[in-house]
Amino acid sequence: MSQITTHILDTTKGKPAVNVTIALLQQSGDNWQEIARGVTNKDGRIADLLPNSTQLELGVYKMKFFTKEYFAQDETANFYPFVEIVFDVATTEHYHVPLLLNPFGYATYRGS
Repeated sequence: MSQITTHILDTTKGKPAVNVTIALLQQSGDNWQEIARGVTNKDGRIADLLPNSTQLELGVYKMKFFTKEYFAQDETANFYPFVEIVFDVATTEHYHVPLLLNPFGYATYRGS
């Protein structure tokens, strides 16, 4: 399993959010560098965002969820064109970054 994983639940539908593009970026000074990109599967998950053997450097990262394109699939009006979740990788352990999403709000937490 990738060191970083995610899962998106569309709380309006009560179902996984399928076909959401997600980018993983690493902070470098005041800039961000994209290091991986993937698309959620039928379970709303990306388990292989990074190769299993990849160990991230300690530091600040963010996941960018391209939500406008997701909601456009069903022609659903939405407020946030994307969601960015910034987090600190402070150890070499696994990080699960879930997103609870609806057209006009979102929530996240550190998963396991």
